[in-house]
Amino acid sequence: MKTDLDALVTALYVHLDDHVLPLRQPLPRRGRPSVLTDAELVCVAVAQVLLGCDTERRWLRLAPARIGHLFPRLPCQAQYNRHLRDRGPVWAAVAMWLARLTPTWHERLRLMDGTPVRCGASRVTVHRSALGEIAGYGHDTSHHAFSWGAKLMLVTTADGAVTAFSLAHPKELDERKQALHLLQVRPPAERPCPIVCDIGFAGTGIEAIAARLGYRLIRPRHHDEPHPSPGRAFPAWLRQRIEAVIWTLKNQLGLERHQARTTEGLWARISQPIVALNAAIWHNWLTDQPTKHSLTAYDH
Repeated sequence: MKTDLDALVTALYVHLDDHVLPLRQPLPRRGRPSVLTDAELVCVAVAQVLLGCDTERRWLRLAPARIGHLFPRLPCQAQYNRHLRDRGPVWAAVAMWLARLTPTWHERLRLMDGTPVRCGASRVTVHRSALGEIAGYGHDTSHHAFSWGAKLMLVTTADGAVTAFSLAHPKELDERKQALHLLQVRPPAERPCPIVCDIGFAGTGIEAIAARLGYRLIRPRHHDEPHPSPGRAFPAWLRQRIEAVIWTLKNQLGLERHQARTTEGLWARISQPIVALNAAIWHNWLTDQPTKHSLTAYDH
C-alpha cells in the first residue's frame, strides 16, 4: 500500500514541477522563505488527504514517518497552514490539469450536482467564525435539515474526475444561478456537451441559457411533464456516479470534517480532497489500474 502512495506522489511531483507550476513566480512576502515549493506543497497535501489525516497538527506528527523519505524538509504547522491557504489559484490549476489528463476528459458527457458544506452547528460557531462572506443558512435536502455553511457545485466526468467546482453563499446564489455562473467562468469541457443533473435544475430559463453556452441539461422529468420516448429515458445510473463522488469527497476524503473557520481555509480544505481525488483517478489511468480502484489503498 505504501508503494502505491510513493508512486503516486512521485509521479505527481514530477508532472507538476515540469508542466504545471514551473512558470509560476511566487508572490513576494515578508518572513521566512517557504520550506516547500508549490509542487512539493501540493504533493504533501495530497498525501495528507489520502492517508486520512483531517488536521494539520496530527498530519505533521505522522508525516516524517510516512513521507519523510520523499520530503525530508517539512514546515512547522503555522507555516504549513499559511501556505495551504495562500495557494488558492494553485489548487484550481492542479485540479483542472489532472482532470484534462484523464481519457474521459475528451468524452462528450459531464455530470453536475451541488451539495451543502456544513461550517457550523451552533450559534457560537456562527458568531466566532470568519466565514460570514461565504456561509449562510440553507436547506440540506439530503439530510432534510437546515444548516449553516456554503454550497459546493461540482461538474465531473463519467469516471468522477472533477472538471469544475465553485463555492457560493446559499442565500445569495441559488443552485441554478451558481451552476450557470460556473459554466460561464470555468467551462467543464473543451467543446459543447450534454450534462446530466438532477430535477433541481429544471426550468426553461436555466435550460435555455445553458443551451446558448453549448450545454444540454439532461434531468428527470417532473410529474406534470409528458413521458419521454423509450430511447430518451433518464440515465438514473449516471446520477448515482456523481452521488458517489460527493460521498467520497465528504466521507472518505474528509471534506465533511474540514473544520475551516476562514474563507481561505475553507477553499483550501475543499480543494485538497478534490485534487487528491483527481490525482488518484489520474494515477489509476496512468498505471492501468481498474477504473473503480479504491482510494482505501492509500489509507494503510
